[in-house]
Amino acid sequence: MSRVHRPTKNLLNLAQRRKRSIPKSVYILALLLILPFCSGLPFSTNVVGQDAVTDPATATAQAPADTADTADTADTNNSDSNQLRSEQETHTTKEDNGNAEAGSAHIEEHKEEQHAGGHANVAAPLFAAIVLILLLAKIMGDLFERVGMPAVLGELTVGIILGNILLLTDWGGFDFLKAPAEHSIGDVYNTGAALKMLAEIGVVLLLFEVGLETNVRDMMKVGVSALLVAILGVIAPLILGIGCGWLFLPHEPWQVWLFLGATLCATSVGITARVLKDLGRSQQRESQVILGAAVIDDVLGLIILTVVSGIIEQGDNFDVASLGVIVGKSVGFLILAVTLGTQLVVKPLFAAASYLRGRGLLVATSLVICFGLSYIANLVGLAPIVGAFAAGLILEKAHYQELGKKEHLDLEAALGPLTALLVPIFFVQMGIMVDLNSFANPKVWLLAGSITVAAVLGKQVCSFGVMEKGLNKLAIGLGMIPRGEVGLIFANVGLGLVANGESVITSDTYSAIIVMVILTTMVTPPLLKWSMNKPVPGEKAA
Repeated sequence: MSRVHRPTKNLLNLAQRRKRSIPKSVYILALLLILPFCSGLPFSTNVVGQDAVTDPATATAQAPADTADTADTADTNNSDSNQLRSEQETHTTKEDNGNAEAGSAHIEEHKEEQHAGGHANVAAPLFAAIVLILLLAKIMGDLFERVGMPAVLGELTVGIILGNILLLTDWGGFDFLKAPAEHSIGDVYNTGAALKMLAEIGVVLLLFEVGLETNVRDMMKVGVSALLVAILGVIAPLILGIGCGWLFLPHEPWQVWLFLGATLCATSVGITARVLKDLGRSQQRESQVILGAAVIDDVLGLIILTVVSGIIEQGDNFDVASLGVIVGKSVGFLILAVTLGTQLVVKPLFAAASYLRGRGLLVATSLVICFGLSYIANLVGLAPIVGAFAAGLILEKAHYQELGKKEHLDLEAALGPLTALLVPIFFVQMGIMVDLNSFANPKVWLLAGSITVAAVLGKQVCSFGVMEKGLNKLAIGLGMIPRGEVGLIFANVGLGLVANGESVITSDTYSAIIVMVILTTMVTPPLLKWSMNKPVPGEKAA
């Protein structure tokens, strides 16, 4: 999957120019801009309303407590009566009117505090959070690209630092960036929850963009070798991942083992494509096999993720019949979206949009399709990212070419500002959720090491699917290793999975998966460069 690493000549030329032209003063200026946010003065963990409205019982209990200082003139009997009534209200949820008044009073009090602190707008802390995240993400992403690493690792690193600043410095000034594990509708001013929602939109747009870059017709022309490489590259890591779970997490339910295997299936095509482009080998047959297989991996990986998620959520109620339903929904949704979506959704919407006046119709119509299919996917029990990917698959340039000419826009270029804003928030949020305390447990390192080895070996097995003679099988296997943004997307889905009322992915397991993603993404560029320049004994000579 690719976001900023699309193998296009213009982007690569831009990256090369940027490496030469960015002066140190830019970094100094950015750090000076960040310093006010690090002071802790503009906001704290509660300024953004993290405690704006709690559950009804707590809100009811807080209302009498807030007014206790004004009751000094009441007689003892009234005080006792009020205290008894307060205790009774704390243990009941039937008096909705009283609870609503208490919640409203607390929100009004909170707004007054914000006015007093200079934050009249409840969205102001969110603006500050976005500024902080984007500045740090772009700076760190640039630093990682300068040393030959993907920018996504820099963005992930920013999140890990921000999420663990309390552990590293004994200061919790950035805790407001964390989304609560469970938040009620009343937490409307929680910055962490708002960032989480923006991150979810970002990952939907990321998968939509990946779908746009994937051509179904081209997938059918990849050849037997690429198809076999893709299939083996999914099956082998899946089995090895399940085995790692069975060996190193013997006390965890089998659902955890299954999800570990699923996280190892897909390949980040963007990282490999960038390396091949830098080497000038994009037109080489090995490169075509790698990229074709990686694209198929994306599709197969999403199907497996959907099936595994459905199996896990069934819990103890899982049986063969439910497996058939889950597989049918997953495969059927994609097939129906690709076959019928164009005629029933895409063409009618763009035809109608072409008659409208105004600006932004191309992007607006495309997002209607993207978010619409994401919502439908969620309705039928699938992850929204599956719908977003399907939306990208069915959108072809021929469908929106007329509207694009009218607005002088290319769809992927028009979506660029949106993804530039929201996708880094997603990667930073993924890093924020990593708990460095987990690594105090040696078992986490053992699990991380084992699934990393499984991730590498599983993709080497796929090289046996190469049927053509004279090809560099080692390079093909190494090119399939990186998990990159794909692994992060899978991990994000895993955090939301619940089986039998309990979360499937614990903090320790999540941290181990992130280590695997980082390591496989880091080792691929140098290994692939080495293998592509390595002659193939015997076969090349032939």
